[in-house]
Amino acid sequence: MIIVLMGVSGAGKTAIGTALSRLSTLPFVDADDHHPAANKAKMKAGVPLEDDDRRPWLETLNALLRGWQAEGAGGILACSALKESYRDILRTGLPENALRFVLLDAPRETIEQRLAQRRHEYMNPNLLDSQLKTLEPPRDALTVTNDRTPEDVAAGILEWLEDETA
Repeated sequence: MIIVLMGVSGAGKTAIGTALSRLSTLPFVDADDHHPAANKAKMKAGVPLEDDDRRPWLETLNALLRGWQAEGAGGILACSALKESYRDILRTGLPENALRFVLLDAPRETIEQRLAQRRHEYMNPNLLDSQLKTLEPPRDALTVTNDRTPEDVAAGILEWLEDETA
């Protein structure tokens, strides 16, 4: 099982991914750790990434996902995956339905509060408007309102996945 937790910055991808990893024993990877230095510098300066900036990053993540699939292993990836075209890159070379996308959602005010409270290496809170404008909600994903503890949200995701695969 490969789970992609997606959504805008501040939606809770890392917190939910960490909790989901603990509950499922699947490894957790944060896509932010794979951004090239140039992307990090742009975001830190408050400059939104363009599709050409994201493509090599998404291809790197796709290689990670294909590696998990080839090993017969699963994993959890926290990745914004804001556009359908980005999700298509993540799916490239994988069997149909190999990925389960989970869109983490929260009210804008909640996301703004989270962004104001956290210290992120390069994610500028001023990019939230750009991310919300870019977000294309997926047709084939579970949408979860992240308004409970990470453990509760993660448990709900696992329950959905078990029901879906039963």
